[in-house]
Amino acid sequence: MTTGKQTPAWWFYRGDGIPATEENRLRLPDPPTWRAFDGEPIQPPPPELDEDMTRKLGRFDTLPARRAEPDEGDMVNAALWVRRPLLVTGSPGTGKSAIAFRIARELRLGRVLEWSITSRTTLRSGLYEYDAIGRAQDNRAQDSRAGSAAPASIGDFVRLGPLGTALLAYERPRVLLIDELDKSDIDLPNDLLHIMENGHYLVPELVRVSSREPQAEVYTDDPDRRAVVRDGRVHCRAFPIVVITSNGERDFPPAFLRRCLLLNLPLPGADDLAAMIRAQLPFLEDGQHQLITDFLARPADDSLARDQLLNAVFLTASGIYAQDREAWQRLVTSIWHSLALER
Repeated sequence: MTTGKQTPAWWFYRGDGIPATEENRLRLPDPPTWRAFDGEPIQPPPPELDEDMTRKLGRFDTLPARRAEPDEGDMVNAALWVRRPLLVTGSPGTGKSAIAFRIARELRLGRVLEWSITSRTTLRSGLYEYDAIGRAQDNRAQDSRAGSAAPASIGDFVRLGPLGTALLAYERPRVLLIDELDKSDIDLPNDLLHIMENGHYLVPELVRVSSREPQAEVYTDDPDRRAVVRDGRVHCRAFPIVVITSNGERDFPPAFLRRCLLLNLPLPGADDLAAMIRAQLPFLEDGQHQLITDFLARPADDSLARDQLLNAVFLTASGIYAQDREAWQRLVTSIWHSLALER
């Protein structure tokens, strides 16, 4: 743990979960020339980290009990300096996703954009969606009304996805979480290369009408927010802080790995787990050391997650099996089922 050690002078993200107040930390370092962008039009600041995301951060992490380990802090800050995606690997429950929320909270970068990956996820779904059916229905309705009202703009039928929203021209970078990329189709990591390298993309449906509608106001991945897109082209200004998580279920292409900074999170130790329990279940008294010991004694290839330990601690504290140790042991065994078998 880094508690009690001096924070390196070059760190902007300190990994302590405490929102920054110093102006130099809020400014962030200038990017290298090859990662500088000049997109327009400049968008207003994003929404703040909302209550739902704060609760999610509470589930993921142990703020403010946990501090980043030196290797973690180094890699996160290196990603901030060079504006490259951070690929975070590790077993389930090691806090990979929490890094994105901690960065957003600590550097006051607003709401985290979340892109959860499945085997059916495509690059386009992360960039934008176009409701062609809705637009056709609106056009037919306009024809039946004989021009009694102005037709809807094409922007009313375009919604930017998490990746597409992150690449809008913000003055300060957005935080984008690409969660469990290893679950994707084999082509998605390669499809991301061009976007991650160039920081821009086209919305063909807007490009086709740009001579008539050079400027369109589209929906974004932020609730109740819209953004202006010119000539169908989205170009970032501050490259987003991209945190990509992987549970190690597959390997990624070398070309993709070359463009990322790599961070592997180790399994939590006894002190980390005790801090997590104190943060998540503050009403409990200390005394769950045996459960922590049993949890850590499980074979490494079981890949147990931290929330499985929390479940057992909470049930133990409830006293539901206080008089039947054998029944309680069967329940714990069921709760601590191996995630490796599921994978």
